[in-house]
Amino acid sequence: MKPLPLGATIGIVGGGQLGRMLAMAAARLGYRTVVLEPQADCPAAQAANGQIVAAYGSPDALAELARRSAVVTYEFENVPVEAAATLAASVPVFPPPRALEAAQDRLVEKTFLNGIGIATAGFRPVDDDAQLVEALAVFDGAGILKTRRLGYDGKGQRLFRAGDGQVLTGAVAAMGDVPLILESLVPFTHEISIIAARGFDGALAAYDPAENVHRDGILHRSTVPASISPDTADAAREAAFAILTALDYVGVIGVEFFVLADGSLLANEIAPRVHNSGHWTEAACAISQFEQHIRAVAGLPLGDARRHSDCEMENLIGDEVLRTPELLAEPGLVLHLYGKAEARPGRKMGHFTRLTG
Repeated sequence: MKPLPLGATIGIVGGGQLGRMLAMAAARLGYRTVVLEPQADCPAAQAANGQIVAAYGSPDALAELARRSAVVTYEFENVPVEAAATLAASVPVFPPPRALEAAQDRLVEKTFLNGIGIATAGFRPVDDDAQLVEALAVFDGAGILKTRRLGYDGKGQRLFRAGDGQVLTGAVAAMGDVPLILESLVPFTHEISIIAARGFDGALAAYDPAENVHRDGILHRSTVPASISPDTADAAREAAFAILTALDYVGVIGVEFFVLADGSLLANEIAPRVHNSGHWTEAACAISQFEQHIRAVAGLPLGDARRHSDCEMENLIGDEVLRTPELLAEPGLVLHLYGKAEARPGRKMGHFTRLTG
């Protein structure tokens, strides 16, 4: 693929804050963007050059996006695979639709990871209450029951602990009678993630792993450097590179891991897109994850992923956005708000970064 010429248009499927920051990065590199998103005046559209207001699967909208774009990318992993495949028949789509297939179904995802030699928590498919009973027996009565598809930020999950006396009859129906997966509980000491990228030419780059703290299943804070050994950091990097290579990937990916007491890793999930835990790269690296992604999908050389400073990033959830005046009074703090009209509980409204060393 030849590099996109200056002024070319990059299509973005999805209109949230990640699409917003991708559009801003694209503009810095001389590109235009058009967003496909059913919600008018979405966060991404506020920073893009245009928006197609339509459902992601609309044939007419997909045809228009392909016509207006030199290349298409996406900002969330639940883009319908069929829509991505339709686009790919007319215009280059990065990351490839195969990455969506691997990431959208937790059973497929973990099977893929194990198949390329990356360890995960134990898991069993669950389609009815009888399978749930059998799966819990395998994991000594404990595990996390999750929807196989569409869960994010802690949604679509139920925790079981050995001896807690929960009634299992009707448990699958209570989760919506959809395909489920039971994952074994992991005695982790840390949660980390790594942001990595692969260019069209196969070049690889990775940022330092971030240590993550979640609240109510939603990312609260990411800190670099993570309190892990160099060997653990290297293992995370090599796992990410293995995933990128196996998927023939182009773009940025986020990979989340559990760190065990001995420093070994279990992969938790992959996100075939830029990632919330990588927002710190805007402040502590010469090239942010957003610019890195645009470089990759535009056929440009990958940038330097080295970190020049220690950093922490914190999300502003719901009414926490009202802290804006207080935060702006702190020297050195950089605030990013997402342009969302309503602050609802659990909704990511913005984030801030501060350099710590």
